[in-house]
Amino acid sequence: MDIRPEAPGDAETIHALVAEAFGQALEADLIDRLRADGDVAISLVAVDDGDIVGHVLFSPMTAPFRALGLGPVAVLPARERTGIASRLIMEGLALARTAGWQGVFVLGEPAFYRRFGFDPALAQDFVSPYAGPYLMALALDGELPVLTGKVDYAPAFAELG
Repeated sequence: MDIRPEAPGDAETIHALVAEAFGQALEADLIDRLRADGDVAISLVAVDDGDIVGHVLFSPMTAPFRALGLGPVAVLPARERTGIASRLIMEGLALARTAGWQGVFVLGEPAFYRRFGFDPALAQDFVSPYAGPYLMALALDGELPVLTGKVDYAPAFAELG
């Protein structure tokens, strides 16, 4: 399996994969909107035998430092629990670090995201519409430049409700 950046011809396949993975088109539509708005910093696909089997997206956030939001992450249901999502996330985090991003936020299940170094305690003092036990942060280069302030995802996320 290879991890590579999203290519221009991948959008339709990514949309279908994400809709299948989530059982609805809401997250797939979000990715389309982020792409249309120019709010995609990193978009990677996992390819196995020529087929896209997973996808991860990182979008710039409004924050007091260079921050990305991780998500959505999607894997074809038949390929879940095989490490594809983990590989996509790790590769995306490595690219973010190399590109000089200082931190990443994610809204998700702590039991899953802690394995990558995300910590709800690191996000707890940031003001966000998504604040709570499922908002986590990760410092990409040792520590975050500041530990408080307002953070928010790209505008397309507000339409999720």
